[in-house]
Amino acid sequence: MSDLKKEKRNKRKKNRLLLQSNSNKNSLINNSKTDRLILLLNKVLLSLVVLIVTVPLLYVLLGSFLQPNILVTRGISFNPDHWTIDGYVRIFTDGSIMRGFLNSILYAVGFTIISVGFSVLAGYSLSVDNLVGKKALMIFFLFTMFFNGGMVPTYLLIRELGMINTPWAIILPGAVTVWNIILARTYFKSLPNELKEAARIDGASDFKIFLKIVLPLSKPIIFVLALYAFIGQWNSYFGAMIYLEDRSLYPLQLIMRDILIQNEVQPGMIADQLARAEMQRIAEMIKYSSIVVASLPLLIMYPFFQKYFEKGVMVGSLK
Repeated sequence: MSDLKKEKRNKRKKNRLLLQSNSNKNSLINNSKTDRLILLLNKVLLSLVVLIVTVPLLYVLLGSFLQPNILVTRGISFNPDHWTIDGYVRIFTDGSIMRGFLNSILYAVGFTIISVGFSVLAGYSLSVDNLVGKKALMIFFLFTMFFNGGMVPTYLLIRELGMINTPWAIILPGAVTVWNIILARTYFKSLPNELKEAARIDGASDFKIFLKIVLPLSKPIIFVLALYAFIGQWNSYFGAMIYLEDRSLYPLQLIMRDILIQNEVQPGMIADQLARAEMQRIAEMIKYSSIVVASLPLLIMYPFFQKYFEKGVMVGSLK
């Protein structure tokens, strides 16, 4: 028993010495002048990036809670007496903005499902080594990535398909992008072939391998593609401006464009007896509130996608 105790003590001493030596090495590395300078520059640059991103967001958020006359004459104020939620009350009681918000969610979700589904299927097919005509398909996809028919032929195609003034005119065009297919293909090629070969030996078909083995391992790239598609569709308004005629089908971004650029505020949001100056002040407050409401889904989504985002982007862009 005494020998065992001595051996344990000796092992503990060796482990302590190893930890001390490693810490000394790390301290020597961290204490070098070049490393200190690089770390300092990184901290300064990251702090500037954080300020560039957070200051406008905080300004818009605070501006959405300020009274119109205070916001126009004094700017941002931290006095609670100058705060109000009138902008949000006008937004949530106005039917056009809430309808546009629901339309944007419908378009973004539908666009994301179609985009991710086709990108994953095409990317996995192109990652298979024995696919017949794989090079020809890649050349075809890459050609469409750099060249397209243009806006007028696309509009004529959408019209001939009967999708003008329908949600499909927003969801289907551009749902599948070559860049997302390439990201998915690169990610699938990085998966170990031994798993697929073992499944084939057990008698699994290609479709079963895709469902049971590949998809469960592809959460990072699926979430990245979903985030790309959702953000791209959520922020777009140009397609809706071309293909939609009925205002009840407008997405939130197109309604916000009318408010932000053309200064068009719905008559129900401002009483008729108000003077024009007061109308402009209230319109300014509604602008900030609309920006906050339009940014909420993205701000809510990103923390849940963050753990997959970095891994998916790095693995999908290695080659």
